[in-house]
Amino acid sequence: MRTEVVVAGLGSMGAAAARELALRGVRVVGIDRFTPPHSRGEHTGGSRIIRSAYAEGQAYVPLVRRAYELWRSFGDDLLTMSGGLNLGLPDSATVSGALASARAYGLAHELLDAPEIRHRFPPLHPADDEVGVFEAEAGIVRPEAAIARWLADAARADASLVYGRVVTGWRPAAEGVEVELADGEHIHADHLVVAPGPWAADLLGEVLAGAVRVESRIQHYWVSPPGFRPGRFPVWIWEPPDDVVAYGMPAFDAPPGGGVDATRPVVKAAFHHVDQPADPDVGAPDATCDDVEAITAWLRQRIPALAVAPASGTKPCLYTLTPDEHFLLGPHPVAPAAVSVAAGFSGHGFKFAPVIGEILADLAQQGHTRHDIALFDPLRFSPRG
Repeated sequence: MRTEVVVAGLGSMGAAAARELALRGVRVVGIDRFTPPHSRGEHTGGSRIIRSAYAEGQAYVPLVRRAYELWRSFGDDLLTMSGGLNLGLPDSATVSGALASARAYGLAHELLDAPEIRHRFPPLHPADDEVGVFEAEAGIVRPEAAIARWLADAARADASLVYGRVVTGWRPAAEGVEVELADGEHIHADHLVVAPGPWAADLLGEVLAGAVRVESRIQHYWVSPPGFRPGRFPVWIWEPPDDVVAYGMPAFDAPPGGGVDATRPVVKAAFHHVDQPADPDVGAPDATCDDVEAITAWLRQRIPALAVAPASGTKPCLYTLTPDEHFLLGPHPVAPAAVSVAAGFSGHGFKFAPVIGEILADLAQQGHTRHDIALFDPLRFSPRG
């Protein structure tokens, strides 16, 4: 079998890439071991934060600006604006990084002290020496709904989407790349996009060994108390001194797929940095009583109304992380003209999926992109770099 592009993995980035390639008229075959959206990937949970004042680095800001344009082009049902707040001590990475990005790009923002935070968002109880960077240009995107939409768009544009089959390997060929499936079939293509989420290590090869690791996270949901709807309560990321970074959402519909009471709006919170290694073939483990008590104790002193709200359920998800927690995005060191990599989105990547789809389509078609992706070059983890 011969095609122009194979996309290995049809989750967040693979679905966006398959859609973009198909809409450009490229013959694309997308392959996934499951049928996305599903509960075994990194996208499960019903919501992800989108924000512009990016604490993780100023290089992300142009990409998220383009992502916003694309999110808005998909319609109103995938993006909900609520405002966003980064909280912590003034010199914390969460606050100082967001402030630096906002100032560097002239993003509309406010620096709020603790009394102002409490006044504007009564459920939040920051310590007296904590501050927050507020931006109105922040909110929620819906991953499962977005992936389903992108795959439907790709199929309508004549992409061939193959579910329930596994890509086990690839090798450079005289004309492009040869892709091998678990059942022994080989597909010849001009280009391969490697976007298999938690299974990235299986396809990155020895040259990028150690570039990704997989961890599990638990997303917690409560029946929404008063005062938590979007517009009155923001998405938030909070870095307390000497404690775990957590994040959360205002009230929204319960995530699909069971595990959470779907009869009432829910509020979500979760820890971002937790050392919980996971095996993608087994999946992320369910929440334990200790998991629930840990997030409840964290919330008691910071968002007490949520700590005492009725629990609505939990959902596990997987993080695929790189050592520096920046993305792995660009040409593969072994076959830069024939293989592109999109992996290691480290728990903060989903908001970028539409623009990453553009980038991957650019790399597949022309070998370069107008977007600046130098920060994410896979060569930084390669002995050949």
